[in-house]
Amino acid sequence: MKLFTGGLPDDVPLDTIVTGDCREVMGRYPGGWADLVFADPPFNIDYGYDVYDDNQTRSAYLRWAAEWLVGAARLLRPHGTLVVAIGDEYAGEYKVMLTEHGLTLRNWIIWHYTFGPHQRKKFGRDHSHLLYFTKHPSRFTFNADAVRIESQRQRDGDPRADHRGRVPGDVWTFPRLVGNAAERLGHPCQMPIAILDRIIKACSSPGDVVFDPFAGSGTTLASAKKNGRRYLGCELSPDYAKAIRKRLKETPDHASS
Repeated sequence: MKLFTGGLPDDVPLDTIVTGDCREVMGRYPGGWADLVFADPPFNIDYGYDVYDDNQTRSAYLRWAAEWLVGAARLLRPHGTLVVAIGDEYAGEYKVMLTEHGLTLRNWIIWHYTFGPHQRKKFGRDHSHLLYFTKHPSRFTFNADAVRIESQRQRDGDPRADHRGRVPGDVWTFPRLVGNAAERLGHPCQMPIAILDRIIKACSSPGDVVFDPFAGSGTTLASAKKNGRRYLGCELSPDYAKAIRKRLKETPDHASS
């Protein structure tokens, strides 16, 4: 397997979006150049994408998941990080597959929504999962000071409080994007940029390369751009890719923000 251990291979495009099946796109490039891979793949819950069929058999979906995970893990630098967003139905299977690929689990993060779909015959689901893995068990990027938040001691006026705040725990409360949210761009499955800002600031450094195999609405790439990271995205849908390019043109880069 060819690995690239220098700056970046000449044949890897940056600061752009590539249209196509991520398994084929990732296979075009040598491995070992991505500092951070963030993936929010289809959950196989019959979501309404425009060209992808999100209603596969369980076995077919897991075969597909295993294929793209191999490709994503291969692209990581030796110190790289991989974060996967996934729902309840397949979170356990993704965790097992990532571990079997030799990656190390740092956190199993719960994204707690402030609202979820209404239910009549069961309790509502108000969460999703963020599986945070690193290529190496002890050598990886984690910028704690970049993501500190106000602590309870600070809020209560406790003189023992660390004035810098605290590093977030493994339950993150961010609202989902309602239909009329200013941030929403029309994609059926759009994650708030605040989540990507936290991940990118913590798990990569300025100038690092961020890769997203399921670019969707372009949130990962927009966050990377405004936070001073290089980026590459892959998107199966030509229409979604076109919308992402427009969003990126309208996103100020780090130098101008």
